Amino acid sequence: MDEQKKYTVRSVMNDPAGEMEPQKKRKKPDDPLEQAKKWAVEYLKRPHSEKELRKKLAEKGCSQQDIDTVTALCLDYGFVNDAEYAGMICRHYAAMGYGPGRVRTELQRRGIPKDLWDDALAQMPRDTDTIDRLLAAKLRGRDPSDRKERDKAAAALFRKGYSWDDIRAALNRFGADTDE
Repeated sequence: MDEQKKYTVRSVMNDPAGEMEPQKKRKKPDDPLEQAKKWAVEYLKRPHSEKELRKKLAEKGCSQQDIDTVTALCLDYGFVNDAEYAGMICRHYAAMGYGPGRVRTELQRRGIPKDLWDDALAQMPRDTDTIDRLLAAKLRGRDPSDRKERDKAAAALFRKGYSWDDIRAALNRFGADTDE
């Protein structure tokens, strides 16, 4: 019965063909490509985007050819997957109570291509419970019809990335008159 070999970042970067025997700890590689692979292994212990990986390797002083080679290797083996990473970012920030606007900013900051944003943002829950809970926390029992309190709460929700339409609907559910 053939056992399918499981690839890890470390195994592929150290031996892409899978032909070498396990080695003891090696000192710093003399070959710049091997050093770039080593840095990629360390950096990819946590998920990152392709752009982040390229930037990190450039900061370490790798040549563009080595960066391209290592990045292609990581993409081929699925160690870097911008679509999955974008979905993970969306779920994480949604769980923290952030809205779509803030998540878009984070996707842009992390170098996720814009063509992946819509699919990732579609994974965010569109429930009203989150914005209502945040609004209740901001108002803390104060009168939502008080313009000053309402504006402060709305500004806080806007900074969290919610659209004015979502904020207005939440304020209306709290009994605030937003048509003033």
